[in-house]
Amino acid sequence: MKKVKWSDLIIFIVSAELVGVVSALLSRGYSDFFDSLTKPPLSPPAALFPIVWAVLYALMGWSAYLIYSNEHDPNRSKALIVYAVQLAVNFSWSIIFFRFQNLGAAAFTAVLLSILVALMVIVFRKVNRKAALLNIPYLLWSLFASYLAIANFILNTQK
Repeated sequence: MKKVKWSDLIIFIVSAELVGVVSALLSRGYSDFFDSLTKPPLSPPAALFPIVWAVLYALMGWSAYLIYSNEHDPNRSKALIVYAVQLAVNFSWSIIFFRFQNLGAAAFTAVLLSILVALMVIVFRKVNRKAALLNIPYLLWSLFASYLAIANFILNTQK
């Protein structure tokens, strides 16, 4: 069993969490917009989102660390690139939805994110099974978020 390099693990987790924090900070002050939307069925309470995302970002960081730790795996670089791309798309979603209030682009971005997360799980599996499994909750949540984004688009552009 490989020894955990705690400093690297913490850097990966904190950097993933920072993606969420900075995206949220850039999207702040737009709760009136969200409150004005017709919510789709199954919409969770707004207070649940930051809790779920904090857990998911931690899992993402942990899984990316596991990939990073496999220094000699030929699929490592590809996996880390997919990780970075999905993280960038993830970062953009809140800004598109809340700050720019573009429900169509947000729905598209949510679907794109789900596709990228699924791809990430697949490429992570080639490097480290545990890293792939750590992202299953993220994949499920991103699929649910895609449903919410598409439903918000449909319900609120026909007003």
